[in-house]
Amino acid sequence: MEEQRTYVVVVNHEEQYALWPEELAIPAGWQDAGKHGTKEECLAYVQEVWTDLRPLSLR
Repeated sequence: MEEQRTYVVVVNHEEQYALWPEELAIPAGWQDAGKHGTKEECLAYVQEVWTDLRPLSLR
């Protein structure tokens, strides 16, 4: 069920963030950003750390 699912925040080489279900393997090109929790907790973390939405190559 969605409410019980645990997520991991992942980040790519362009410092773009996404949520990924914790029980699935992280896709190639992404790595664990160090935050695991509910969808709401992970979204709050992403909102806090991803303040410049431009890809790293455009900053």
